[in-house]
Amino acid sequence: MSALLDVILPVFIVIGFGYLVARKGLFSESAVDGVMRYAQSFALPVLLFKNVAALDLQAAFAPGLLLSFYIGAFICYAFGFFGARLVFKRALPDAVAIGFACTFSNSLLLGIPITERAYGTEALAGNFAIISIHAPLIYTFGIILMEWARSRAQPTASHADLVRQVVKGVFTQPLVLGLLVGFIVNLTGIPQPSFFAASVEMMARSALPAALFGLGGVLWRYRPEGDKGLIAMVCFASLLLHPAISYSLARFGFGLDVNGLRSVTITSAMAPGVNAYMFAHLYGVGKRVNASAVLMATGLSIFTTWGWLHILP
Repeated sequence: MSALLDVILPVFIVIGFGYLVARKGLFSESAVDGVMRYAQSFALPVLLFKNVAALDLQAAFAPGLLLSFYIGAFICYAFGFFGARLVFKRALPDAVAIGFACTFSNSLLLGIPITERAYGTEALAGNFAIISIHAPLIYTFGIILMEWARSRAQPTASHADLVRQVVKGVFTQPLVLGLLVGFIVNLTGIPQPSFFAASVEMMARSALPAALFGLGGVLWRYRPEGDKGLIAMVCFASLLLHPAISYSLARFGFGLDVNGLRSVTITSAMAPGVNAYMFAHLYGVGKRVNASAVLMATGLSIFTTWGWLHILP
């Protein structure tokens, strides 16, 4: 019970507060957009820069850690893609977007604060290692598959167009830019003046509270509408299948240490991030399923995360 009260509920109370004030009309859609723009375009990239710049890369980037997480992620992509396509008979582009929702864990807005509250900041190295390639890898994979799916209907699309779309889709994301600058500082050893580091620290501290509050407002906007079977499939893949695979690989396959096991399991057990909806919105397919799945899985993750915390050492 203490894990629920002390670790999980504080995070979801902030999300719930944002949801409530948006629902009551006390915080307009434009205000929610402003908070999320600040968080996703500025504060969260600064947070990622700060942590990646100081990360022990050799210790954090353990092959077993990354393989445990991403083998699970891509199995869940296949589960969602073929489930949507073969079981629910959705169009090929829809299946690509729904598979993306099964894969894209909310590793930053939920995984970081829950891991930190449960195990302390010293347990976050594995989280940041996963996050550092999360968006570039999953977005690249998703964009390639989506462009392939669209090319089936429009076969005139060239390989050069596909490459341009992938590069634009991945490297124009502020989060990716924050990660890249963090890696540059880390690898080159560029000194950070104390006044600069203090400013970075101030912005980094604001990132997660602002993002969680804004996430609540976003979740109110994208309320569930139909497609219950597909939504249940995404929730199952995100909250149960992915962490079960990753936990098993990390513990019994690669023998990760305690912190690595915690990072892999908690990160993989998170609900789909809002990026799952944004990816669907970018292409105009699967929007209702992905938006509803983000909301439902985020609510259910209060209880499933509690369960995973009890399983972890």
